[in-house]
Formats: sequence, structure tokens, C-alpha cells
Amino acid sequence: MLQQTQVATVIPYYQRFMKSFPTIRDLALADEDNVLHHWTGLGYYARARNLHKAAKMITTEHNGIFPEDITQVIALPGIGRSTAGAILSLSLNQHHPILDGNVKRVLARSYLVEGYNGLAKFDKALWLLSETLTPAIDTGFYTQAMMDLGATICTRSNPRCDICPVKTSCLALASAQQTDFPQKKPKKRIPEKHTIMVIPRITTAATDKVLMEKRPPAGIWGGLWCFYEVSNKDEIPKLLQSLGLSVSTSCNPQQELTTFRHTFSHFHLDISPIIIECTLTNANNPPQINDQEVSEPRKQKWYDLHNEANVGLAASTKKLISLLQTG
Repeated sequence: MLQQTQVATVIPYYQRFMKSFPTIRDLALADEDNVLHHWTGLGYYARARNLHKAAKMITTEHNGIFPEDITQVIALPGIGRSTAGAILSLSLNQHHPILDGNVKRVLARSYLVEGYNGLAKFDKALWLLSETLTPAIDTGFYTQAMMDLGATICTRSNPRCDICPVKTSCLALASAQQTDFPQKKPKKRIPEKHTIMVIPRITTAATDKVLMEKRPPAGIWGGLWCFYEVSNKDEIPKLLQSLGLSVSTSCNPQQELTTFRHTFSHFHLDISPIIIECTLTNANNPPQINDQEVSEPRKQKWYDLHNEANVGLAASTKKLISLLQTG
């Protein structure tokens, strides 16, 4: 959870997650939707899916016991060399270097290593430094100290050099270049994309539900529940027909909500939501108005706006559901 997310944000998520999945076996046996539900709001959902897969692998291949060999740890989904090194040095005091973002910043400044995160030459130079500096004795203490140094003192902006324990040997401080290292990655123009999200809704005296689908495991919002997407409004009738739905005869069957932007790491997505009040048709395989999922062609679910389900929701889906509940 701490990868790419700040500690203050993680704490309540971590506490809820551990309460629901206190052991590796509990996590391995959990339904993916329930795991993603506990992750909703943290972003980077591949981390949750990999964590779930790793728990299953540990259960089946290591009898539910976390491996202690670094090669076996790196083989687990979502765990790279640095994370594996951190786990084993902190928990078992094994002698392994690490190179997370905080450590990179400390080393780059201390030794004036030119380059930026993700640049192969830069990472290679920092790994060599980390390997050289990591002590064989009390490795866990050193690892924790380096991470804390980067997180609390050698921060990205406004580093607290006056209280830094390594200030006398820091080359960046000596040359007043603290904020110049690591160097910034050359900026690229972030592409802008647009989509129309269709929200089929059935409202009666007894129910108020919207239809959504589960995204494929890979790709944007992988494994999460989202509303349907079309590229233009002309595609909506065909979509509804394929879902066994027709537009309601109510006075306002279609409502366009305000377009909003969701930003991913590599592009902006402008989302134009449209609510379609629907009724069921006599199509061959219409979705049923209950909480059961439909397996073909993709998983679908009628989501009760007044009785939230424990499923993983994309950030855009969660935002739209909140609007529907309050509107």
C-alpha cells in the first residue's frame, strides 16, 4: 500500500484490510471483488490484484508461509528487487540492498548522481551505490534509517539539511544543489481522451439500481466495476439493445451530467456521464433485476444505490454513484 501512496492516506486502509484479511490464507481465499473493495480509493489497483495473487501463490507453493529466499520473494507477483530486499532485511535482517524512491533521492543528492528516475543509467549507478553502502551487520536498521531519512528529512522539496545526519558528506548540500537532484524527467505532453459513460438505471417504487460491468483483469481499471462506455451518443441505442434494455417512457428518460476529468499517470480522460432511465425488453438474455452477476459476455451487476455492495469500484464509478445517491 505504501508504494506510490503516502503513509497518512494508507493507515485507515491498512487497518481495515488487516481486520478483514488477518492472514495470508484469509487473503488467498477472499473474493477478488472484496479485496478490490477494500482498496477502492487507493488507486493503482494492480497492486491489490498482485497482492491477492501473491497470497494465493504463497498458499499453494509455500504452504502459507512467506518465503525467506530473495529469489522466491522476487518471483511473487508485484514484488521487485527493492521491495523483496526491504521485506527480508527489515523482517529477518538479511543482507540485501534496497532502492525505493526515498533512497534514490538520498543517494542521488549525497553523491551528485545525474539522471532521473526510470533512466537505466541512473538506476544502475544508484544500485551500485546501494550495494556498496549497505552493511552486512544490522542491515535492517540501516534500511529503515535510509527510508526514513528520505521520507522525513531529505524530502523532495524543502529538505531539512540543517538536521540531516549526513550533511557533512552530502555533495549536493556542499554545492547548494539539493533541489536539483534527482533531476526531473523531461516532460511530455499528456494526451487527452474523451469517453461517454452510459448509466442504465431502473427506478421503481421498490428499487433504484444501475447496471455496470466488470472490466477485464488487464488494462485501465482492470478487474473493477465501471459503467459502460461509448465513443458517441449514436452508439447508445445499440448498447441498450445488447443489454436487453429499452429507454423508459418517463418524461425525462435521459439526463446528461457535467463532464469531469480523471487523470491517469499517462493521459487525461474527460468523462461525460449520461443516465438512461430504462425498462427491460424481451431480449433473449436480458440482465435480471437482482444482485446476481451475468457471466456472458462480460460480468454485469445491477448495483443497488441504497444498499452498497462490497465490490471494487473505479474512482470514476464511485464518484458517479455518490452523485446519483445525493441527486
